[in-house]
Amino acid sequence: MRTRIKICGLTREADLQAAAQAGADAVGLVFYPRSKRFVATERAAQLSRAAPAWVTVTALFVNADPGCVHEIIDAVQPHLLQFHGDETPQECERYGRPYMRAFRVGGPGLDSPQALARACAPYAGAAAWLFDSHSPGYGGSGLAFDHTLLSAVAEQGRPLVLSGGLGPDNVGAAVRALRPWGVDVSSGVEESPGIKSAARIQAFVQAVAGADAQAA
Repeated sequence: MRTRIKICGLTREADLQAAAQAGADAVGLVFYPRSKRFVATERAAQLSRAAPAWVTVTALFVNADPGCVHEIIDAVQPHLLQFHGDETPQECERYGRPYMRAFRVGGPGLDSPQALARACAPYAGAAAWLFDSHSPGYGGSGLAFDHTLLSAVAEQGRPLVLSGGLGPDNVGAAVRALRPWGVDVSSGVEESPGIKSAARIQAFVQAVAGADAQAA
């Protein structure tokens, strides 16, 4: 199996093209106003139109107002929604779009394999479950988490996306150990928040491909 790759927190066309040219499968646009990687709707629509064929555009929300989500869906036309806050299954599904549900591993109620599995179970309709580290800023912190906490959710048969503290230097080991469906990186390929490094993106993609080749 080939591990899919998402480069999240894009703010510039140049970084989007660097991700696509390196072989990334998806890019992420952040609509959480408190994030350093936040993009306004009009700017996000420009970035979405710049995405080449077969690169999935993902819209990331944190406890967003439904009206705001609908506005962004209409303007940006993302292929996938990502909910990174406290959204219920009903709130994730109300838009009739494929969605990915993120879980902040190590936070309250998500600090043991069994508790994490129980939290994930109601989101069986998600296209994937994404696991990030718990932090005040809802992602992009560069912090890792204890991957052994994923032992119970790995048995549930859902596509798992690994995030949190990944970079070119450690993603290969994580892929070999966990064999996730995909990996998601933001700060690990940046020069500064929201400004990506084409060289680090390329190195990240190559590290994932190398781990896949070794596993095969």
